[in-house]
Amino acid sequence: MRVKKISHIAVAGNDAEQTRVLYEDILGLNFSGSEPVESEGVTTHFFEVGQSSIEMLEPLNADTPVGKFLEKRGPGIHHMALEVEGLDAYVQKLKTAGIVLLSEEPKIGAHDMRIIFIHPKSTGGVLIELCEKSHPG
Repeated sequence: MRVKKISHIAVAGNDAEQTRVLYEDILGLNFSGSEPVESEGVTTHFFEVGQSSIEMLEPLNADTPVGKFLEKRGPGIHHMALEVEGLDAYVQKLKTAGIVLLSEEPKIGAHDMRIIFIHPKSTGGVLIELCEKSHPG
């Protein structure tokens, strides 16, 4: 059980093209692809930054968690993701410690990663995603 790295910082927004221009054309980051994640109600757009990435979250509609986030707060940082080894052990440790999770069990997110979110009320106001490769290697 260990945290390997910051996987990504997620930014919520409604204009993927504007985001692409900023990160790719102006800042020179490598665009590594887009992927719909139906279970989360978003399309993800990834831009590589060293060993990590910036993930732009574009809601599939206004009635999704990210759509509601944008309605309430506007565009901006949505969450921080930590890539871990031993996700299931972390989930048990968090539950034992009384940490509030947004789901009972991990689910599949972008890049076929197993993910679970820690509620911001348990983290000092930061939504934290723990993610682990579904198929190590």
